[in-house]
Amino acid sequence: MPNQVVITGLGLITSIGNNKAQVTESLRELRHGFENITFMDNPRIPVKVVGSIKEFVTDSPNWVDWKYPERFDVDVDYLKSMSPHGLHCLCAMLQAVEDSGLKEEEVASTETGLFASSAGSTFMMRNNLESLVASKGMRINPMSVVASVSGTLNFNLGAYFGIRGGNCGFVSACASSSHAIGYGFDEIYLGRHKRIFVVGGEDLTAETYLPFNGMRALSRNPDPNSASRPFDVKRDGFVGTGGGVALLLENKDEAIKRGANIYAELINWGQASDGYNIAMPHPEGSGLTLAITNALKAARVNPEDVDYVNAHATSTPPGDRSEALSLVNVFGTDASKRPAVSSTKALTGHGLSMAGVMEAVFCSLAIKEGFIPGAAHISEPDPLCEYITLPKETLGQAPQTVISNSSGFGGSNVCLVFKKWNG
Repeated sequence: MPNQVVITGLGLITSIGNNKAQVTESLRELRHGFENITFMDNPRIPVKVVGSIKEFVTDSPNWVDWKYPERFDVDVDYLKSMSPHGLHCLCAMLQAVEDSGLKEEEVASTETGLFASSAGSTFMMRNNLESLVASKGMRINPMSVVASVSGTLNFNLGAYFGIRGGNCGFVSACASSSHAIGYGFDEIYLGRHKRIFVVGGEDLTAETYLPFNGMRALSRNPDPNSASRPFDVKRDGFVGTGGGVALLLENKDEAIKRGANIYAELINWGQASDGYNIAMPHPEGSGLTLAITNALKAARVNPEDVDYVNAHATSTPPGDRSEALSLVNVFGTDASKRPAVSSTKALTGHGLSMAGVMEAVFCSLAIKEGFIPGAAHISEPDPLCEYITLPKETLGQAPQTVISNSSGFGGSNVCLVFKKWNG
């Protein structure tokens, strides 16, 4: 018989908080984490707002200069091979391990795996390559590769925590960590692992985000209170954020046996591709429609049974349009049968590879704590949202069934299905 999969550990370093309590309060109160910024000390750059990470200082390529909260018991010998988001993810995973109640030998068991997602660190790569070029190939940081390439989280966290089960990375742009969760589910569902840590992170640097400005994908609104406004008619692009988030998926029977705190059950998932364009979503939302349909079918859930949708919506005009059409395709126009919808990127900004796992954690907290985050910063909904329920305030009702959507370059679409744990 297939195994049920539950969520038993959470860790967060995000723009809206660096622990569960802070993040839950921010989600309830619709408190955003945005601040103004001048990238590269150049006031002519039109991007003025980011979802900043508080309590951490990681703007130097030298780990010796980094500052982080004293409450995190970090073995500094490992920092020399990390990027800024590697530190954030390490602190998030330390939280998740503590939250899970796992013993050290259980974390390092051959039945515990690690699936991670990031785009690597272009910040660290640029600094290391500049050193290489300036010295005509004679000087390079020996840790430059493992600190900068896209597998950096797997390398560093796998070694730090002694992971001996599966250890691999997922790269599908903004759907990356949702794919990691989906395949982590499969590993436990099929009995290959007892538990999987899923981690996602990104650097919040000019090197990570300004290339998106060249694509006209970033908001140029200088007001932190309205720059990120998914589904609003005046949205003009996404706001970047960084940090790190960790989540523990676990076999239900193992979790119950050890008395773990269960946040929610991950029932199943689905995926599909647009097959349309390198960077633009399908204009009718066909790929995401199929991903949601596949997920609900696999989970044996009817559309009318979904209480809340955590939308991928990043606040870009084409992306939000595509998802709005998908939601209407799946849930229809009957107001009595359609779920509440919000994009928490209105509060956090868009974390690229980490978005999926961050929002999966938000869904877990909403289910466990009994609320539905409101759709923040909407002053005038896009007309395409006429048949989408976008509550402007947080709803004080406990969702029983929740889905979370993620979409990435090349038309990768993932939908995760969660439900309240009633065991």
